[in-house]
Formats: sequence, C-alpha cells, structure tokens
Amino acid sequence: MSKSVIVFSTSTCGWCRKLKSYLIENNIKFREIDVSRDQQAARDMVNKTGQQGVPQMWINNQAVVGFDKTKIDRLLNIK
Repeated sequence: MSKSVIVFSTSTCGWCRKLKSYLIENNIKFREIDVSRDQQAARDMVNKTGQQGVPQMWINNQAVVGFDKTKIDRLLNIK
C-alpha cells in the first residue's frame, strides 16, 4: 500500500531540498506544497503542528517537522 506523503517547503529552504532529494533517492512519491505561495496550506500546516518552520511533511496525515531522518525512515519503511 502506498503512503500519502505531502512535503511543505519553500523555494529558498536548503533542508527542504535535502528532504526532497532524499525522498526521490528512495523512490518515495510525494506532493510538494510551497507554503510561501499557498497561504491556506501554510495555515493548515501551522494549525496541525504549531510550527511555522519548513520542511514539514505529513505521512498518512502524521506530521514530521524538520528533516527527522529516523522518523521518516520508520514511517516510510526505508532501509
């Protein structure tokens, strides 16, 4: 079963680029939302996590704040 993965990022965020590269390297499909261009998505992200910083991702609606590789690997069954 594939997992629903949404990445919240901005175009200027270095950690966002690292996260997206990591997902691509591991063949994880994701939808990216640039919160600097989508204010409603930015509000949704903050309402869910209480955090404004990016990257954030939702894996099957479970929030991961930052590039928390250990948590990401566990939730996506990587390695």
